[in-house]
Amino acid sequence: MLSKEDNEFACRVGPGTPMGELFRRFWLPAMLPDELPHADCPPVRLRLLGEDLVAFRDSNNKIGVVEAHCPHRGASLYFGRNEECGIRCVYHGWKFDVDGNCVDMPSEPPESNFKDKIHITAYPTAVHGGLIWVYMGPEHLRAELPQLEWTQVPESHRSVSKWYQETNYLQGYEGDIDSSHASFLHTYLDPAASPSNDGSAIDPKQKALDKAPKIVVNDTDYGFRYGARRTIGEGTYNWRVTQALLPTYSLIPFIRFPAGGRAWIPVDDNRTMTFYISYHPDRPLIDQDLAMRRTGRAFPPELIPGTFIPKRNMTNDYLLDREVQRTTTYTGIWGVNDQDRAIQESMGPIYDRGKEHLGTSDLAIITARKRLLNLARELQQGIEPFPASHGDVYRVRAMDVNTPVDNFDAVIASHGSGLGAKM
Repeated sequence: MLSKEDNEFACRVGPGTPMGELFRRFWLPAMLPDELPHADCPPVRLRLLGEDLVAFRDSNNKIGVVEAHCPHRGASLYFGRNEECGIRCVYHGWKFDVDGNCVDMPSEPPESNFKDKIHITAYPTAVHGGLIWVYMGPEHLRAELPQLEWTQVPESHRSVSKWYQETNYLQGYEGDIDSSHASFLHTYLDPAASPSNDGSAIDPKQKALDKAPKIVVNDTDYGFRYGARRTIGEGTYNWRVTQALLPTYSLIPFIRFPAGGRAWIPVDDNRTMTFYISYHPDRPLIDQDLAMRRTGRAFPPELIPGTFIPKRNMTNDYLLDREVQRTTTYTGIWGVNDQDRAIQESMGPIYDRGKEHLGTSDLAIITARKRLLNLARELQQGIEPFPASHGDVYRVRAMDVNTPVDNFDAVIASHGSGLGAKM
């Protein structure tokens, strides 16, 4: 459990909050490149860490992310004209480039230098790993882009998707690093009826054999890794090693490639952008790899056309089918992500963690909270987060292995080569 004070500390991410300042020390994925498909395309609203922003791609294909409102009299730049290397406010014609400089002010006399005194907040951007990233921290401490394996493979080797979740970032992230719920939330009543590839990244028979996995955590430079050990036969164990990378990235163990991971990026205190990445390190993704992505069975969920809002959501009870729940699946809800979101959003935007009762299966969640809280408090004391300036520490993989070894450190010693990314 967390005290009310620690829960607030962990969940509030707006400007000036301790956790918000920690997030601002890292590059954050914010958009899909297709949201800004070509030079001088229409600008896009973007809300990130409680800040209202506008994103645009200028005439030279440079991407700008700037504060949402013109400093003249507060009109929204979303309604602006994206033209000739800048975004122009349609109220009085003030124009700004991707760096936030006012480059034209036609409402003032030609001899005026007033425009040279006007600047709006503009954040650095980068296209990296099939995503548009934004850095919102101090310029002199600009972070390194994380060298996650999926960011290094060719475009043809990965698939990236995005959707919104109506909770604080921490609720989603905690679900990502909770191995034990897979033995319940994502199951079929008859494990033999589970599809051979149901998107859960874990053998359905194995998760049915042992519903109380032993959790062991190792701290690392990039965050931590944890092993979930299930007994799957006499003297045989399945170890699922999940990577939890700062601030809120995950790499989930898959039995085989393509593998996947997620990023949980706060829109504000109550809403999260979730990015899912599926990739293969050695070959392009083929239609078979992508088939489930079109059904909503796993990730991403089916979306309302033209939006990043899931089709199954709290307004329609995630299209829960009680007959399916009675006869076929544990929840009666269609997709793996729909199942996750239904439960996480049912807790409310920010759950009161003072009411919870954590058990042995929650060790990774406890570790994640402690790590984030400690890093934010250290930052208040002037200690910068190590991985923000060391992008190479993200060169790791998750791992799924069956072995007679019952000790986590021994598993790492004997199978640890599988945790290194191929760069």
